[in-house]
Amino acid sequence: MAVPSGVADCPPSVNEIQGEQMADGKAEVEIARSPDDVWALIGDFGGLGDWMPGIDACEVDGDVRKIKTMGMEIHERLVSHDDHDRTISYSIVEAPMPIEHHLATISVAPSGDGSVLTWAYEVRPDDMAAALGPVYEGSAKAVKAQLEG
Repeated sequence: MAVPSGVADCPPSVNEIQGEQMADGKAEVEIARSPDDVWALIGDFGGLGDWMPGIDACEVDGDVRKIKTMGMEIHERLVSHDDHDRTISYSIVEAPMPIEHHLATISVAPSGDGSVLTWAYEVRPDDMAAALGPVYEGSAKAVKAQLEG
């Protein structure tokens, strides 16, 4: 499958942790905007509905955001948030899918005259990567499209 210019689609790899397989992967996209501009859009844990396709509602209660999308509700817990380093990590803690472990980190770094947005993730069972990876890739592309107009 050809990858559009400026988008790196890194297929998930499978690691074994405590005898169970876990997949990890990442989606990366180059964005012709400053890291501060990109972070201003994506750095708010509760602001997901402003830029992620398919989000019907997003509500934050403490460190948990409740996302309504495609007729289901997913709860994600904020693990870390660092405005200085422009990173946010979260974990899916409740979902209709059989997720045993999930950790995702979104980061923004300088790259040339613009930025690189990276959405790295690990998930168990490993077959959930096939469902989540394309969502993260599509969301990274949506941020690029929104900011580059």
